[in-house]
Amino acid sequence: MRTSNPIFSRWGAARDAAPTGAHQPEPVGTAGGGQAVGDYAMNPYASPSTTGRQTGSTAVTMDDVIVRTATTLGTVALTAVLSWLLLPVDEAHLGRSYGIAVGAALVGFVLSLVQSFRRSPSPALILGYAAFEGVFLGVLSSTVSTYIAPGVVVQAVLGTFAVAGGTLIAYRMRWIRVTQRFAGFVSAAATGFVLLLVADALFSAFGAGNGLGFHSGGLGIVFGLIGIVLGAAFLALDFRQVEDAVTYGAPREEAWFAAFGLTLTLVWIYLEILRVLTIFNSDN
Repeated sequence: MRTSNPIFSRWGAARDAAPTGAHQPEPVGTAGGGQAVGDYAMNPYASPSTTGRQTGSTAVTMDDVIVRTATTLGTVALTAVLSWLLLPVDEAHLGRSYGIAVGAALVGFVLSLVQSFRRSPSPALILGYAAFEGVFLGVLSSTVSTYIAPGVVVQAVLGTFAVAGGTLIAYRMRWIRVTQRFAGFVSAAATGFVLLLVADALFSAFGAGNGLGFHSGGLGIVFGLIGIVLGAAFLALDFRQVEDAVTYGAPREEAWFAAFGLTLTLVWIYLEILRVLTIFNSDN
């Protein structure tokens, strides 16, 4: 099963591939309790001789995922802080800073697309995406903090940590059960959400003023809250795929895919929380 998350459906190995006595979650993206479907079916690591499992130092560990994710998120944070400090958003420089931010966002988007369609992770592409995305987030956050509500960025960052932590706890306690049906529902909902965003942008660009109304008022807040919930759902999918990767012995390089997917999701959550807080502060 394919989804927009680059690490989803890559590690659904057969249950028999798990080590004896290990926790064996049912792989999302498998059929018939054993035969993998989706992207993993074409994965070269899923050969009959290895049944998709690596051994020894070649298998991914949770530490690998944590280190790569910290590196990627650290790159986002570093470039965001530097762009906040070096790209002023006062009236004299706002246009130039905005131009750089939009350009960085486009470059980051292209890099993320290239990586998403690759069969193997490229650390250079992933860190490049993180760097350019950080520039965009830094200028955007600085603008919101300067012209709308000082302190809102700190609230958005804390909110992102809270959502991530809450989702992790809910996942570990099995309050969230990541199943094939859950994944399909989240993918469909996210597709509809993105299509509404595109429609809103088109209406705004062609003279409909406030577009579909997702940028202000109660409708904007509700739409933003839906975006946060979708982000949390994708985060649960990320956690499940990381767990499956470690359990079924995916190759170590796949930790970069995990870092990429987690970074994409956390950036989504941060932007949606920032949207909700911006609307709330602008309406009060």
